[in-house]
Amino acid sequence: MSDEKNLNAAMAVLTQYLLQHKLRRTPERFAILEKVMATNSHFGIDDLHATLEAEGYHVSLSTVYNTMTLLVDAGLARRHIFGKEPPKYEKLVGPASHHHLVCTHCGKVREIKDAEIDALLSSRRYGKFHPMYTDLYIYGICARCSRRKKKE
Repeated sequence: MSDEKNLNAAMAVLTQYLLQHKLRRTPERFAILEKVMATNSHFGIDDLHATLEAEGYHVSLSTVYNTMTLLVDAGLARRHIFGKEPPKYEKLVGPASHHHLVCTHCGKVREIKDAEIDALLSSRRYGKFHPMYTDLYIYGICARCSRRKKKE
């Protein structure tokens, strides 16, 4: 799906979510959604706020926090906590599944896709519990930190 189609679909989902929950459809919420959908990597709230401010869209930090909570609840974004770092977010587009490799030294996060892990997780049954999604974080040392450590 193209970026424009993804954005339009996300706007429709947010509109429906706001209507269902009797919440206001504010320009700020849609501007934040637009910026989230244009971001192709993990991001923090402060990063998102700074980007909005740099582009001349002045919105309070609390509005960004509250809107990201709405986007997570609406299924448009996912919140991650990688180690001791502040929460990071990523947009959700389609059913694409991926996992995260997290370096415990530098904090770098790399996304990986692993069909075997996906197949194993999707084949599991948990009685009457129906999983919506899974998050897998694999912690270790990245190649760059490993090379640095060897030089020391």
